[in-house]
Amino acid sequence: MVTPKRHSMKKTAAFLIIIFLLIIPTSALAQSYYFHVEKEAVHVYWEDDGTLDLIYEFVFVNQPEGHAIEYVDVGLPNSNFSTNDMSADINGQALSSISRSDYEGSGSGVAIGLGASAIPPGGRGTVRIFINGIDGVLFPDTEADDYASAVFSPAYFGSEYVTGNTDMIVTFHLPPGVKPEEPRWHNAPNGFNSAPITGLDNQDQITYTWRNPDGNISREYKFGASFPLSYVPASAVTKPSLWQQLGISPEAVTGLLCTGGFLLFFVLIIVVSVNSSKKRKMKYLPPKIRIEGHGIKRGLTAIEAAILLERPADKIFTMILFSLLQKNAATVLNQDPLKLEFSDPIPENLRKYETQFIKAFKNESSRVRKTELQDLMIALIKSVGKKMEGFSHRETVRYYEDIIKRAWKQVEDAETPEVKSEKFNDHMGWTMLDGDFEDKTNDVFRRGPVYLPMWWNRYDPGYARTTAAGPSSPKLASPSSRSTGGGALPNLPGGDFAASMATGISNFSSNVVGNITDFTSRITQKTNPVPKTTSSSRSGWSSGGGGSSSCACACAGCACACAGGGR
Repeated sequence: MVTPKRHSMKKTAAFLIIIFLLIIPTSALAQSYYFHVEKEAVHVYWEDDGTLDLIYEFVFVNQPEGHAIEYVDVGLPNSNFSTNDMSADINGQALSSISRSDYEGSGSGVAIGLGASAIPPGGRGTVRIFINGIDGVLFPDTEADDYASAVFSPAYFGSEYVTGNTDMIVTFHLPPGVKPEEPRWHNAPNGFNSAPITGLDNQDQITYTWRNPDGNISREYKFGASFPLSYVPASAVTKPSLWQQLGISPEAVTGLLCTGGFLLFFVLIIVVSVNSSKKRKMKYLPPKIRIEGHGIKRGLTAIEAAILLERPADKIFTMILFSLLQKNAATVLNQDPLKLEFSDPIPENLRKYETQFIKAFKNESSRVRKTELQDLMIALIKSVGKKMEGFSHRETVRYYEDIIKRAWKQVEDAETPEVKSEKFNDHMGWTMLDGDFEDKTNDVFRRGPVYLPMWWNRYDPGYARTTAAGPSSPKLASPSSRSTGGGALPNLPGGDFAASMATGISNFSSNVVGNITDFTSRITQKTNPVPKTTSSSRSGWSSGGGGSSSCACACAGCACACAGGGR
């Protein structure tokens, strides 16, 4: 009797266990990682050798229902690091386990083993990680050729592992020696202070700090700054990879090729290559001019400043022509097709590039003329480069841009049409440097008469003919009532004056150089040739690990430590 009863109880217990296993989800039996990151603070040191150092501090609060946190995965910008240059601790106690192979996030990173100091369910711990010497983290800035771009994304964790908001603090430490007025920060992610808090660290290095007390630790945030290339070795700045220029991750490229997108991909490569080549052809300044020195190079002429500012060649030739008109050295006989006449003898106060210009235009062959004009540009570029030796390219550019603004202001602030016309004539070399010269001329002179400069009849052949025919000519729409002792000053309605300037400049540009890209590329071949490539290269791709399957840093300055999974 006893035996059957005991057997029946065993069957009942087994049945209940089976029912329990069927009812309770498997995930409840297999305890998973579940924690709150109370704080993530990261100090990002951009070193003067072009490498990156990081100090991370995580405050973990493990949830009662979570698995013990035995490892912390930290995503890093790329694989250019050594675990020998890293250390870590928890609650001030040193940790010895830092491994690439144990890292379970996507991309590059390391796993920090907590060992006997694992954070138990319901426990709390502060983990700090020190990482030195990550290479390949700087890229050319897309807005200024003489700047480096530094972009960083702090490690983040898979959303299935975390709960609650995180106090997130990111501090950039810029390279030693960078001056406060030189660097600039990039737009901050939503939720962070738009302008970083600036300051100096204990090494007197400039710091930018962004903070979000309610950050999302499972989201990727990117922070960036740019600073002059002169503060890091040129070899430390990595050219963006093709994938970065296209904004495509390697995984996406693989998928694109596997799904029959090879033709589209090939077209994209061609587009990027053509655009990049075209942009470079218009950059005729040699790299050495951009090497930063100290102080401003004053005393450049407007035309030399045009070289420094890399204005188009046709604009520079137009400026030379107007300079010759003002010096009574040239006359426009016909604007389209262009025909010039030069004074004989040539005035003695001309500059070398002006005499070269005259020599080129005295040649009847358009092919030879273009060659001589290209030689003029090459000589002018070399001359400006020589004058810029030892001076700051960036500061000097700002100085001449300010001169352009002040020249326009003097014209705009003139109280009478006579004074406005006089100021325009006096400062025309600088105002022509403005990229919006034609539009601004129209805006400034659209109302009221413009009193014509003494050289106007040498610039506008139509005007010269009508004045020779007599004062009743329609070209003199409204003769000035202002007496100068010798009669009224000739003038034009502002709109006619601006239109005549714009038409003449346009005709001159098209007649002189033709295709501006082809013309300039022949100059850049001599002054800024394409660097010779070597057989070895390094990818500029940056990615990290953790909950994200792809962490593509497709920007021209990525050093993104992307995801990092906590365990």
